Amino acid sequence: MVAVSAPDYLRPLHPLHSILLAFPLPLFVGALLSDLAYQGSFEIQWTNFSSWLIAGGLLVGGFALLWALINVFRSGRGRRTRPIAYFVSLLVMWVVGFINALVHSKDAFAVMPEGLYLSALTVLLALAASWIGYSGFRAGEVE
Repeated sequence: MVAVSAPDYLRPLHPLHSILLAFPLPLFVGALLSDLAYQGSFEIQWTNFSSWLIAGGLLVGGFALLWALINVFRSGRGRRTRPIAYFVSLLVMWVVGFINALVHSKDAFAVMPEGLYLSALTVLLALAASWIGYSGFRAGEVE
């Protein structure tokens, strides 16, 4: 006999939500890489690249954040722990990314080293948010 076990508290992400969640991490990684390139070359265009990549990550991350907030209210009373953790991780990622965008709006020579540190922190937070978001998929076990 085959029994498939799937906990009902794990809910798969909507496909559109998955697409939205896929964008912030690579965009913030690109911003971190362009900050590293600016640190090595002091070519001002690298900070412009970082600013645009951060803005893109914030834009798409904002839509994923909105979707996560809706999922918090859609989840049942006793099953809100995971959606709340996911929403909070996205919110912290977005706030740190916004502060990073404000730092990158300064003069190019005034961006370092705070911009680099904030970009690295934003990448780690985006990785954690993606991990929490994508780990909510149901996984059936065959016994």
